[in-house]
Amino acid sequence: MEATLTDARERTASRVDYQTDPSRYQHWQLKFAGPLATLFMDTKEEGGLRPGYKLKLNSYDLGVDIELHDALQRIRFEHPEVRAVILTSAKSRVFCSGANIYMLGTSSHAWKVNFCKFTNETRNGMEDASQHSGVKFLAACNGTTAGGGYELALACDEIYLIDDRSSAVSLPELPLLGVLPGTGGLTRVTDKRKVRRDLADMFCTVSEGVQGERAKQWRLVDEIVKPAQWNEAVQKRAQEMAAKSDRPAGQKGVSLAPLQRTIDDVGYHYEFVDVAFDRAARTATFTVKAPEAAAARTLDQILAAGANWWPLQMARELDDAILSARTNELELGLWIMKTSGSADAVLEMDKQLIAHKDNWFVREVANMIRRMLCRLDVSARSIYAVIEEGSCFAGTLFELALAADRAYMLNLADNPEATFVALSEMNFGPLFMSNGLPRIAARFYEEAAEMERARALLGKRIPGEQALETGLVTAAPDELDWADELRLAIEARSALSPDALTGLEANLRFGLPETMHTRIFARLSAWQNWIFNRPNAVGATGALKVYGSGTKAKFNWERV
Repeated sequence: MEATLTDARERTASRVDYQTDPSRYQHWQLKFAGPLATLFMDTKEEGGLRPGYKLKLNSYDLGVDIELHDALQRIRFEHPEVRAVILTSAKSRVFCSGANIYMLGTSSHAWKVNFCKFTNETRNGMEDASQHSGVKFLAACNGTTAGGGYELALACDEIYLIDDRSSAVSLPELPLLGVLPGTGGLTRVTDKRKVRRDLADMFCTVSEGVQGERAKQWRLVDEIVKPAQWNEAVQKRAQEMAAKSDRPAGQKGVSLAPLQRTIDDVGYHYEFVDVAFDRAARTATFTVKAPEAAAARTLDQILAAGANWWPLQMARELDDAILSARTNELELGLWIMKTSGSADAVLEMDKQLIAHKDNWFVREVANMIRRMLCRLDVSARSIYAVIEEGSCFAGTLFELALAADRAYMLNLADNPEATFVALSEMNFGPLFMSNGLPRIAARFYEEAAEMERARALLGKRIPGEQALETGLVTAAPDELDWADELRLAIEARSALSPDALTGLEANLRFGLPETMHTRIFARLSAWQNWIFNRPNAVGATGALKVYGSGTKAKFNWERV
């Protein structure tokens, strides 16, 4: 009993909280001027999320990125007038020196990988906002831009670099640390900026980076500007980018109030999401609750509901739960997805999402749901959906079953409508994956006959046997076999190697087509889980471990 209490206290002390707000920021300043927002990076040296390192030279850790993620969410929802964002530094002669090396050198393997994954998601979210929300991003690199700092700039639509004869852009991870850029740097250099392969090879293997006219010629930046013209040039270009956006002017934003939640040692508890831990079985059961009823709402009523509109509140709660469980509960390797509530209510809200999709707020809500589901896709956990009596896997909530590695559905032959799933138009487009496909299209590899058969079921309650026949679920045991089959499936999955499962899931969840974002996450899973474990990086004489000590790294020279 005493040991259990000690474990609980240690978990509480080390728990990461992804909720914050501008009044609590330590590392970012957020300012607004008409259609422009400016994010000034100004990391507080003593403000690290964990003890043992200082955030010098605008280096960052997970806490810095939690604030950045929050700022981006507030720009999306609270400031619809913002059409372009300038990312720059409040410090002189340094934009961002990247992820804090001493933090990485002293962190556990799991911490490093989870940190890189969240920073990837935040930067992918910037590109998502540019493409689907009309928010354009300009990186104003007013000083040294290295490693993760350059990766932050790469996530922007355009990069301006000050031409002061000393400022450079660089990806020095390989020559300095024996690792690779962890936030999509190599992929964006080729896929997004289309830097020639030989030039990219040079760029990524020299620690000093590239500056001035050469950086522009190599396509590493879009423009170089002398210090005397810097402020004027940045403002002018940001205004030009803003002019091309379709974000509305004169609209009132929606305040993102803090989520109401209770966290204890047995789970996370929100209004519409509950997560129950079973530490002995190494599972976490997520239950997402739909309202018991939903009336048709006008656009004005939806806007008045704001952050309390169920689709947005549910998405925010589930997003926070996914992040929290992913970071804080490493040994709960199987996530079981359940739902409850009224399917009719969910389908009604899906109709509202479709009917008002051109409104800026409704568009942002759909984008938020989509990003949350994409976060689920890339979480290194096995995912089972359990569809039983009282479940509500309908429309948007059926995406949880489509995102799962397997979906088990109770088949009640004597009462087929007691357990059912339902599809809506939200399943056929708006909530697409990182590869650009709706999950149902990815499930069937876009085969026309399968997609037609699925579309024919729109608006219908689909019982277990039919769901199994049409490929919407993995298994549909009857009442006699249900409990045993589900128990055995859970026990068998929990007994497998978590390392191998992570590799398996990362491969199977993302079939064709391949996109820049799926490549970034696929490479993250492979590179970081391998290189971050290798002695050449993290051994006693590895480059990441001895960085800054004056000792030269010693490598095992075998190439395999």
